[in-house]
Formats: sequence, C-alpha cells, structure tokens
Amino acid sequence: MDRPAQVTRRVPAFESPDQAVSRIPPEATVMVGSCGGGIMEPGAVLAALERRFVATGAPRDLTLYIVSGMGDRQGGGADRFAHPGMVRRVYGSHWGWSPALAAMVMSGDIEAYVLPQGVMSQLLREIAARRPGVITHVGRGTFVDPRLEGACANDVTPAGYVQLIELGGREWLFYPAIPIDVAIIRATTSDEHGNLTMEHEGMTLEALAAAQAAHNSGGQVIAQVKRLAAANSLDARNVRVPGILVDTVVVVPDQAQSMHCFYDPAFSGELRLPNRSLPTMAWDARKLVARRAALELRKDAIVNVGYGIADGVAAVAAEEGIFAGVTFTVEQGMVGGLPATGDQFGLAANQDAIVDQPYQFDFYDGGGLDLTFLSFAEIDALGNVNVSRFGGRLVGCGGFVNMSQSAKKVVFCGTFTSGGLDVAVVEGQVRIRREGRYRKLVRRAEQITFAARGAWEHGHQVLYVTERAVFELDGQGLVLAETAPGIDLERDIMEQAGCAVRISPDLREMDPAIFRPEPMGLAGRPGWKSGACAS
Repeated sequence: MDRPAQVTRRVPAFESPDQAVSRIPPEATVMVGSCGGGIMEPGAVLAALERRFVATGAPRDLTLYIVSGMGDRQGGGADRFAHPGMVRRVYGSHWGWSPALAAMVMSGDIEAYVLPQGVMSQLLREIAARRPGVITHVGRGTFVDPRLEGACANDVTPAGYVQLIELGGREWLFYPAIPIDVAIIRATTSDEHGNLTMEHEGMTLEALAAAQAAHNSGGQVIAQVKRLAAANSLDARNVRVPGILVDTVVVVPDQAQSMHCFYDPAFSGELRLPNRSLPTMAWDARKLVARRAALELRKDAIVNVGYGIADGVAAVAAEEGIFAGVTFTVEQGMVGGLPATGDQFGLAANQDAIVDQPYQFDFYDGGGLDLTFLSFAEIDALGNVNVSRFGGRLVGCGGFVNMSQSAKKVVFCGTFTSGGLDVAVVEGQVRIRREGRYRKLVRRAEQITFAARGAWEHGHQVLYVTERAVFELDGQGLVLAETAPGIDLERDIMEQAGCAVRISPDLREMDPAIFRPEPMGLAGRPGWKSGACAS
C-alpha cells in the first residue's frame, strides 16, 4: 500500500525590504494597510519601494489601494508613491496625510477615486470571497453618488466605478471588487511559519481581510514586523493573520508604533492609565465647541468621535467625570476607552476591545451608533456639510460618510470661521477679538460629504455646534437655534455667514456653564440615568 505523499509546510521568505519589493510587477494593484500618523505603517517596505522606483523606474503604473489616511505629511506613507509614472490610479478615502500625492490628483497627473473608508475596508472581504463587490446605502446623495461626482477626484478619472442600482425596491450604491495583486501589511511578531501577532499595535485594521484578498486574487502578501519568533511558539489565540497567507516577512527592529511614539503600552492595551493621567483641554474656542457638543451625551450611549475638533468631546467627558458612563468608539476598531487626538487619532487608551475595522463599520452602517461627533469645513444653507474638498485642497472623507449617514444623532463640530480666528471668554461672555479669514457657512458647499435631505427624511437628528452659535436641521435646512452669551447676532453671525440664516422663533442662549472654566456638572443633569437614549 502506497504511503500518502509528504506535504512540506509552506514557509514564507524572510527578506530585506529591498528584496521584498523586488518582485512587485508593473501595473500591479497594491493595497497598503496603515493609518495616518505612521500608525500601522509598513514604512521600511514603502521606503524600499520608493528607492527601487527612483533608481530603476520600476514598477510603473501601479494602482494604489489605501483604506485609511496614510503618511506623515513629510514624504512618508502614501507620498512614497508621489513620483511621475509610479502610480496610474489611486483608490483612497483620506488624503490629508499625503499632500504630495493629493497634489498630483488635483493637477490631473493621476486618476483617483475618493471612497468612504468603511466601504473600502469592507470591500476587501468581498474581494477575498470573490464576491462581486459591496452593495450599501453609504454614499447616496453625497459626492460619491454617480448622480453627482461618482467619487471621481478629477476630470481624468473614468466615470462609472460607483454604480446606482435598485434592489428590493430600494436604491443602493454598488462598489465593484478590485483584485489585489500585492498586500503590504504590518504586525508586531512573525514566527518562522509567517503567523502574525499584533501585540504592540494599537489597532488591527483590515490586515486579515487584505491578506486573504491578495492571496485569493493570486497575489502576494508582504508583512513588515518588529521581531521574529520560533515556529509554533505563538499563542494561536493571538494570531491575527495566519502564515498560510503570508509570502514575505520583513523584520524591522526599530519599527515605531506611530510617528510620535516608539511604543506606548496604553495604546496596545498592555496597561490601563489611571484617571488622573487623562489629558485636559486648553481653554480656547476648540474647548467651547467640545463642551457644547458634550451636552448631547447621554448615559449608556454608544458614541463615535471623528478626526479633528470633534475629538475633544471625549476629553470633556473625562473632565466632567462622565467618561465611564459612555462607550466611545473610533472607526479604526477601538471600543471603549479614551480616543487619542491630533496626529495620534485612531489610537486609544483604556480600550474595552480592539476589533478589525471592517466589523466596526458593519456595526456603524447598521445603525449601531447612538451619536457621532464629526468636524466640518463648510456648511450650506440646506445643511449639507463638506469636509472632503475645499479651498483647492483634496482632503477626502475618511469614515465621515459612514458615520454621518448611519448614526441616530449627528453633531457637527467646528469654529464659525477659520484662519486666524481669536476668541476670548471674559466673565462668561464670548468676545471675537479677531475674526477668521474664511467663512464656513457658505451659499453652496464645494462638495457634499453629508447630504442633509437624506438625513432629515430618515429621521436623524442633526446639530451644528460652533463656539458662538448652534444650528439645527429642519425640513428646510439650517436654522439658528442658540447663540453664545456676549455674541452680537448681526455683527458676529449674520455678517460672518456666507449664506442667508434662518432664525428659530425659539432662539435661546447657549448654556452659560459652557463659558465658565469649572466643570459643567454634566453627571448631575437629566439624561444620565441608566438606559437613557442619546436621540
């Protein structure tokens, strides 16, 4: 009787960054897993790929697939690809971290689609399963909708990628699958069989989905890690990407957690910070906005905070002693804890859980959020919001479209004007010492990232919070509901708005407690009994 053939276990190649990128072919679709600020960025591999192109001119005409923002605004991340001829097309959600690549898009040098972050994350699972793509409500009525711009970032980008379809008597958007030739991902540890763990990372993103997508597309997976472990020495429960999916491992011992931090154990969940270690905000216009927005919090609410000024809401909740009564989440996968701000956004301390990003967006898209706090760049009279393209800049939408279309209540946060705005609070009265150069209330938003009409028709509550005024959304659009103490209605609001402003017949003054430096006493206010809904 013949003995069964011996099967040799597949073992990945362990190579230098330059060796790892040497087999990336021209015209390949390259997916890079990362988050802005250097978080989860496989920086050594990307630097090697840039070196190869600069030295040899290869590989050319790549298609780049980037789910989150990626870079450091100083030539890293996605800007490693910002060389004429290196990239032909980019699928991306957020461009603020990669100004050089964004400039190439704005000048028409490359094609680009700007897609919702959640859709891009979920699409990798569909690619892995060889399904046709993602069908979702996310993006309807926004610049992503083919009836508007179809997600095309410039005139050279072919129309028709995002499709409007009808299914079950409803309108949906269809985002077709894109086979992945190369996935470049990052982890903390690889064993000799290529099994990957992420114990020093602050998030996992869609590393597993990306690896499966590339593998099942017949492509290759390159993993950058900090260290190497012996075969069979890793706890299987901690392996986030199995070695059967990994083709090449690059060990980079000085791999940093982010551009500002080599390693913080609080971000990886190794330890929890004591409450006294949580940061407090400076007393400025940003804090006034965050304090007013925080009045919308309710006990037991599940909350998302977005990038920018809105991330101050969590810090206010910590100062007010109500932090434990709310579950804050961030789209990159954090559940619970205190979200980091600024360049560290996406990380969090004292988390309850870190889940893969596609599943976080499943929860968001299905209506799991009671509240989301998001920033804005422009608001028009109809209540539409633009954060994605303004002032000649391509910024992108990130996860903004997912959150703003799906949460039960949306609170937009921002200053009334920008560019040199100087605000003071004197004895509880707001004083505009210098007005900003740029008006944020405009007659018509340059791009629609949030479609107000759809939100109103679906019964979502929407507020627009600034340091001097609060607006609400009704069936006609934007309406002024509150003004800050010390603000002159005509001088500080009407004259600084670039559009007509309707005034509520019930116009009221913003809560005076917002404008005093001591805590507002939120824990003792109505809505903080168990089970109260943030709607």
